Amino acid sequence: MTKRPDEIALLAESGRLLAQVFAHLDRLDLIGMTTMQVNDLVDDFIVNGLQARPASKGQYGYAYALNASRNDVVCHGVPSTTEVLCDGDIVNFDITLEKNGFIADSSKTYLVGEVSPAARRLVRVTYEALWQGIRAVRPGARLGDIGHAIERHAKQSGYSVVRDYCGHGIGREMHEPPQVLHWGKPQTGLALQEGMVFTIEPMLNQGNRAVRTEADGWTVTTRDRKWSAQFEHTVAVTRDGVQVLTLRPEERVPG
Repeated sequence: MTKRPDEIALLAESGRLLAQVFAHLDRLDLIGMTTMQVNDLVDDFIVNGLQARPASKGQYGYAYALNASRNDVVCHGVPSTTEVLCDGDIVNFDITLEKNGFIADSSKTYLVGEVSPAARRLVRVTYEALWQGIRAVRPGARLGDIGHAIERHAKQSGYSVVRDYCGHGIGREMHEPPQVLHWGKPQTGLALQEGMVFTIEPMLNQGNRAVRTEADGWTVTTRDRKWSAQFEHTVAVTRDGVQVLTLRPEERVPG
């Protein structure tokens, strides 16, 4: 589960390129765009702008460069030519990129136009929860420390943490050991070692944590139809702590 320094350098390059994809999305006015239009722009930018590969395309039979998960969609939303992003929506774009044989994975929830205070708060707290988990990463810490930090922050703010999906190791394959749960008890689970690389990707719900998969076999929604948000980064355990390999340009890290 550990990577050599040269492998982490290649993963960091994939992460740097993936961060550029989100910087590209940041410049878009999403109102009125379909999720398929966003997908096609991302696909083109990765392939032609960055000379890389959208790693989700063809993975497990999936046909697109990203997942687009809007409002009550928790994850794995499929891009559509008829799903139009409207003023007041929130939408998570989950994107993977492969360069030189190594994969980076990241996601961001966007506020579309004028979003309600309740939705804005959900997105903010989810981002904070991601960083609570990242700050728990260091050699000798345990996976349970990451999950505990995330769940504690979510519950303090009145949100539930989805338990059906988790973070994962990543490298030459998109999904490698270990599984990184977004809940847990301190000082339990696998001990972290320098060189481990994995994703942290909490999904927080306004209501309860129960989810269901729609008829398309991909799209996962909240059972109570309340809204959900997600953020994700790929991180590496370093000698002194953690390196965020997918850190986005000018990203505002919560204090």
